[in-house]
Amino acid sequence: MEVLLDPSIWVSLIILIVLEIVLGIDNLIFIAILSNKLPPRQRNRARITGLSLALIMRIGLLSVMTWMITLTQPLFTDPFFQHPFSVRDIILVFGGFFLLQKATRELHERIEGGMIVEGKSKGYAKFWPIVLQIIVLDAVFSFDAVITATSIAKHLWVMVAAVSISMGLMLFAAKALTDFVNRHPTIVVLCLSFLLMIGLSLIMEGFGIEVPKGYIYAAIGFSVFIELINQLINRNLLKQESKYSRRERAANLVLKMLGTNDKHEESEAEEEDDHHLDEPEIFGQDERNMVSGVLTLGDRMIRSIMTPRNNISWINIQDSKEEILRQVKEIPHNYFPVCEGHLDEVIGVVRAKDVIADLMTTGEIDRENTIKPAIFSHRSTTVLKMMDIFRHTNAHMVIVTDDFGSVHGVITLLDIIEAIAGEFPDEDEKASIEVIGEDEWIMAGSCDLHLVEQTLSVRGLVDEQDDYSSLGGMLVDIFDNVPAVGDSLELQGYLFTVKEVDDRRILNVHVVKPKLGIL
Repeated sequence: MEVLLDPSIWVSLIILIVLEIVLGIDNLIFIAILSNKLPPRQRNRARITGLSLALIMRIGLLSVMTWMITLTQPLFTDPFFQHPFSVRDIILVFGGFFLLQKATRELHERIEGGMIVEGKSKGYAKFWPIVLQIIVLDAVFSFDAVITATSIAKHLWVMVAAVSISMGLMLFAAKALTDFVNRHPTIVVLCLSFLLMIGLSLIMEGFGIEVPKGYIYAAIGFSVFIELINQLINRNLLKQESKYSRRERAANLVLKMLGTNDKHEESEAEEEDDHHLDEPEIFGQDERNMVSGVLTLGDRMIRSIMTPRNNISWINIQDSKEEILRQVKEIPHNYFPVCEGHLDEVIGVVRAKDVIADLMTTGEIDRENTIKPAIFSHRSTTVLKMMDIFRHTNAHMVIVTDDFGSVHGVITLLDIIEAIAGEFPDEDEKASIEVIGEDEWIMAGSCDLHLVEQTLSVRGLVDEQDDYSSLGGMLVDIFDNVPAVGDSLELQGYLFTVKEVDDRRILNVHVVKPKLGIL
């Protein structure tokens, strides 16, 4: 009863079970291959029968090995170290070298890669020959497990219990264990590293150098603790990555290969690798921005690239000839939506030169021939879907509507090109981002957040599920109202300060990357 209260007994039992399972994974793979040669209804019975008989054989090997280890009578004396070798010492030395060889080979195969090729079977095999092969195969794989058991535990019942429990787990949870090992290869490498340590301690003990088991348990426990922390960190990283779609993660990977990194990451890399600063970049910033634009099109809604309602230039069919002519000549657009009285009453879309020709010849716009039917699309339509609409309708302008059918904006093919290649301002427009110094910009409140991310080399500002897609919309959402001039906040390492507002929206924002220690 006192033996059961010894904590070292339970520690050795747990360690043995884990190591026996790890050592038995390759055994499970080969057994699965052998049992698959049988008809499906016989496979599970063959595995249970073969492994049950193999367990009896393994317990017998443990008994024999445990008895041989008690043979401490010296047989000869080593001439170099003057150490008297007994049967026990010889078993420990050879067993230690075997574990070193086994663990080294397994580590090499898992790091360098290895594959078991299964040949095609022409038919099903007989039941008992397969069971016999399973028993023989397990006998081959038993030697490392038996050596490990005798090196970790001192009591035969602990060895038998560990081997029996591990065999039972492998028998009834073979698929789950194999899947777990495949998902966590670092755990297998860690356990194989334990075998290297145990093998070395066996060799040292065989040469008369005593290695306290407490040192081994402490090293194993500390390594397991560190591995648990690593697994938790990896799990949190996976949770963080899962916030982004698979498309976005793939896009980020491609952009990282092209050299597009978060500027915080770039600054850290510069501190570590100053000697790489003089190397020219393979891809320029404009090229990387174009690739970024292409890769993010699939997740973008048209509301993020359209011309918003407040900026739409439209023709009121009720205006005079002179007013319409003046408007068409002053605004350098090729196409205009035509409306009846107000913007939500859209009649169609006209080409500017056709309007001028009609007004100069007849004094009015030809409703039947000049005004083309308008194409409408909801603001949640994706950019890729909009490209299909342009392709199949031959339209040059699409009217974007909201949930209530009101005009929300307009979109043209030029807007899609700008989403990829950057802005092409018209003569009556100015760029939405103005560089005023190193790491300092004036950005329009209507500036697209994707363009803001590209300019600042950051990510995390855009969320297609949000109702806003512009810089001003994001700031209004964060402040929970239209901020006053001078209001500021820090995002992604940059200071955003509201520079100009009107009653309902932000017009301009000053963006700067503060010097270290300013924020």
